[in-house]
Amino acid sequence: MIEYIRGELTELTPALAVVEAAGVGYALNISLNTYSAIQGKKEVKLLVHEAIQAGGRDDSYTLYGFSSQQERQLYRLLITVSGVGANTARMILSSMTSAELCNVISTGNEKMLKTVKGIGLRTAQRIIVDLRDKIISSGIAQELPAGGSSVAAIVDNAVKDEAVGALTMLGFSPAPSAKAVDELLRNQPDMPVEQVVKLALKMIK
Repeated sequence: MIEYIRGELTELTPALAVVEAAGVGYALNISLNTYSAIQGKKEVKLLVHEAIQAGGRDDSYTLYGFSSQQERQLYRLLITVSGVGANTARMILSSMTSAELCNVISTGNEKMLKTVKGIGLRTAQRIIVDLRDKIISSGIAQELPAGGSSVAAIVDNAVKDEAVGALTMLGFSPAPSAKAVDELLRNQPDMPVEQVVKLALKMIK
């Protein structure tokens, strides 16, 4: 089992990081929070969750990377909930910080959970019921800072393409993704790409 990967960050998008370690490039699916945490760094250490899916015509082996132990713990808790798969868990962690998610679950704020694309009332309620006690007893919430994560500003003509690419990797169609990104950037042209993706997740129907 891979616990973490430390090495040179050779490629980074809001949804994917490639880390080269000992001559091997590892592609890791990441959340927007991890993207914000490692952006601009040359050397990184990402904690790993391995997802192995066997059966069917093709077996799949996917790596998920996290900048903090708390985010990985939350991810692993989320995927234990019925109806929450790997991609949905990553989308939840891209829509709010770890501290915000802990607060939402511990206070039973199903309305906030429902703002995440793909999360309906029943799934939101199931997440709260299944995880509230686990989050409180595990002490994850106490380990997190009170404020949200800082987001570095990006001034890049390729923000639109990068944001649409990230949304596509998260499972959305390019056309509605581009429409949402266009609308956001028209209103705020200097918006960081991770913020564009985070807001677009709430807009795409």
